Amino acid sequence: MQDQQRRNVMRVAVGLALAALAPIGAVQAAEKVKVGLMLPYTGTYASLGNAITNGFKQYVTEQGGTLAGREVEYFVVDDESDPAKATENANKLTKRDQVDVLVGTVHSGVALAMAKVARDTKTLMIIPNAGADELTGPLCSPNVFRSSFSNWQPGYAMGKVAAERGHKTAVTLSWKYAAGDEATGGFAKGFESGGGKVVKQLTLPFPNVEFQALLTEIASLKPDAVYVFFAGGGAVKFVKDYEAAGLKNSIPLYSSGFLTDGTLEAMGTSGEGLVTALHYADGLDNAKDKAFRSGYMTAYKAQPDVYAVQGYDAAQLLKAGLDAVKGSDKLDKDAMIKAMGAATIDSPRGSFTLSSAHNPVQDIYLRKVEGKENKVIGIAAKKLADPARGCKM
Repeated sequence: MQDQQRRNVMRVAVGLALAALAPIGAVQAAEKVKVGLMLPYTGTYASLGNAITNGFKQYVTEQGGTLAGREVEYFVVDDESDPAKATENANKLTKRDQVDVLVGTVHSGVALAMAKVARDTKTLMIIPNAGADELTGPLCSPNVFRSSFSNWQPGYAMGKVAAERGHKTAVTLSWKYAAGDEATGGFAKGFESGGGKVVKQLTLPFPNVEFQALLTEIASLKPDAVYVFFAGGGAVKFVKDYEAAGLKNSIPLYSSGFLTDGTLEAMGTSGEGLVTALHYADGLDNAKDKAFRSGYMTAYKAQPDVYAVQGYDAAQLLKAGLDAVKGSDKLDKDAMIKAMGAATIDSPRGSFTLSSAHNPVQDIYLRKVEGKENKVIGIAAKKLADPARGCKM
């Protein structure tokens, strides 16, 4: 019995000695960062939520499964793209799970509610898609960052290009909701700054896809160009109806890239030649994008899209903050916020920085549909910053 006790004492002593000799870095590596992924995993936007998650986790994997030496612990909530459930879902992550950072989401209405919870609880938040201008405008906050875009950015860039192409008049058309209003408003600003004039702003209720009366009106107005904001199934139907109405070959059609991202297969030949503007495109000639696309294809057996890029860069942005507190037992949020705000992100889209409102300052690419790809044909706007109207930070 005494021999057994002596052996137990020896084991404890050896264990304590080894612990004392362990390098400090080994202890810090065990410190976790708790990431709350609040994204759509069911419903219309499920594929977007999955792509964002895949991109985020791909970057973590490339870093050896940690960020700045910290193990990443995930807490996942399906937001169902339902603004009515957003506050409760965000509180599950911030109050129940006590995550260090909220990552979400796709739907702007959900993101607006999430941002309020983040501000109230002083939780870091990274938005990997939702483009609502308010998030980095009047509702901006030091602890809220975006790794995607504002609705204004691709719209404004496309407006400038339309004016540069010599178009003098344009009609805009979108669903009547915030994203449509902000996107077409951005186009109008860019177009009119180049000497063009938007002669009519047409809308229809979301998610109505009965376009015939509006196409008849466009034909009667005879503008030099048309700018629309649609996505998903609505985008497919509009593009097909536009061609069927005989307008494709007589009035150039422009949009943000969401018209043709993920929809080209369904559009068929109706999408051929469409020109759009977005912060990502097929065929970007940079080493980071090539490595990213190869890694994504290997991991997920699918081609990445703009949503995967935005998730990937959300993880890069988080690492920039964690690098600033590497070696610390606790996360100093102020130090992280400062580092994230000053970061330059080496993105597959091309490197970008953040504005004082924490929105990407980035190139907006001009893309043209060739077959099943949105091929880059130029830069619509170089290092474009959202004006962040109403942001007081």
